[in-house]
Amino acid sequence: MPKPAPLHIRIVRAIDKFTDTTGTWVAWLNVPLVLVVAYEVVARYAFSAPTAWSFDLTYMLYGAIFMLGAAYALHKGAHIRTDFFFEKWSVRTRGVIDSTAYIVFFFPSLLLFLIVSGAEGWYAFEIGETSEQTPWRPILWPFKMVVPLTCVLLLVQGVSETIKSVYAAHTGIELEHKEKVEV
Repeated sequence: MPKPAPLHIRIVRAIDKFTDTTGTWVAWLNVPLVLVVAYEVVARYAFSAPTAWSFDLTYMLYGAIFMLGAAYALHKGAHIRTDFFFEKWSVRTRGVIDSTAYIVFFFPSLLLFLIVSGAEGWYAFEIGETSEQTPWRPILWPFKMVVPLTCVLLLVQGVSETIKSVYAAHTGIELEHKEKVEV
């Protein structure tokens, strides 16, 4: 019978699986985004009947996709990193720098952002805030609540990334190697 994986490995696997799942769900928001844009193009140019709601739905869906995809991007290593020196350092050094950065900067700033954005989203809900951008005037609290939800998803994935960094700092072994993305 195989020996069970250590607790920290199981936590990393569970969080990464959760982030992969939520990333897939968020990716599916591209379908209604494309449908809204396609409908607006056909309505506007084929029938000279532009809609009052497509602009709002487009920026809300795109904003939600961009924000909610941040945790998935963190998991996959797709965020911008100045790896000018980083790639030349040892796994231990990278682990020390990453774990320090997560603990000192990432978690405190995201917790503050969560508190502020959660209060803003809740206030928008309480007053029934609507958009002033178009005559459609959609309610804004669902869109504003995307920000604190993004913070929660990033905090969860941050736990996994911190565990990976601390492990790398202690052992010199990467639990997960992120491919360098060339642009």
